[in-house]
Amino acid sequence: MPLSSSAVDRSRLHVRAVTYEGYRRGDELFDIEGHLTDVKDQDYALLTGLRRAGDPVHDMWIRLTIGSDYVIRAIEVRTDEMPYPGACDLITPAYGKLVGASLLHGFRRTLQDTMGGVQGCSHLTELLSHAPTAAIQMFAGMRREIEGDERPFQLDRCHALETTTDTVRRYYPRWYRGAA
Repeated sequence: MPLSSSAVDRSRLHVRAVTYEGYRRGDELFDIEGHLTDVKDQDYALLTGLRRAGDPVHDMWIRLTIGSDYVIRAIEVRTDEMPYPGACDLITPAYGKLVGASLLHGFRRTLQDTMGGVQGCSHLTELLSHAPTAAIQMFAGMRREIEGDERPFQLDRCHALETTTDTVRRYYPRWYRGAA
């Protein structure tokens, strides 16, 4: 269901679109591809030149190749559109430092420590920061909801699946801890 209609007249100024797609590869690895665009609805004067309405200010891509263990085996980063050509795009090879990092264990901290601030591009780093969730969602459709004796990964990771809730009592009774 969409949000309610605005009670005040307004005109759109900007669209940021972010997508993630997950792929199973033929070599038993997996790719997560992320894409970020920023587009203005009016002409946008940059110091590097005018960006026409509808033309991307940012058009950036990431591809992480991971195993079923969520460890990054390879990374590709590309910047097609940027405010400062010949500057913004020079940092893309540095993202190779993330090869070997786990998306499940401290990835966002590793990402910030390795590529945060002036060590990277704020837009690419932001795009990469949601890769763990994209990977979890990709694998979720491939695994049974309950796998034997292993505690389901999603428990105690959001309010609905806190192990003291009725939701857990109903759908994961083995892991229910009683009322808070």
